[in-house]
Amino acid sequence: MSLLDTLASMAGGNQQGGSASLLPALIEQLNKYPGGLSGLIAQFQQGGLSDVVASWVGTGQNLPVSPDQLGSVLDPGVVNDLAAKTGQDTNSVLGSLSSLLPQLVDKATPDGAVQPGSQFNPTDLLASLSGLFGNRS
Repeated sequence: MSLLDTLASMAGGNQQGGSASLLPALIEQLNKYPGGLSGLIAQFQQGGLSDVVASWVGTGQNLPVSPDQLGSVLDPGVVNDLAAKTGQDTNSVLGSLSSLLPQLVDKATPDGAVQPGSQFNPTDLLASLSGLFGNRS
């Protein structure tokens, strides 16, 4: 079983909206995002959500993001691709992303800064997200 499959199985049915199937597809999509993690953060900044994304990168509490805010900032192609890979509709994907994305960015920036060439490392995420879904190993 791959690490991404392990992440998905850990998520099980514990999250609403199909987060279990979305998590591996999301990590894959984010790793091929233009500019990587820095590109994603820049998209949020350009979309007027600088404070929100800065809270995810920083070491303090993560500010929430609504599905509507995500829909206005994320490239529709990214959301549609995630919907197609998971068999969910775009509204369900955006709902799940509103809880997953802040945590993923937070875990990918543990020192409160984006490292050059940062990617979402499945091994590190497996360890850091185990508590999110309740350790099912």
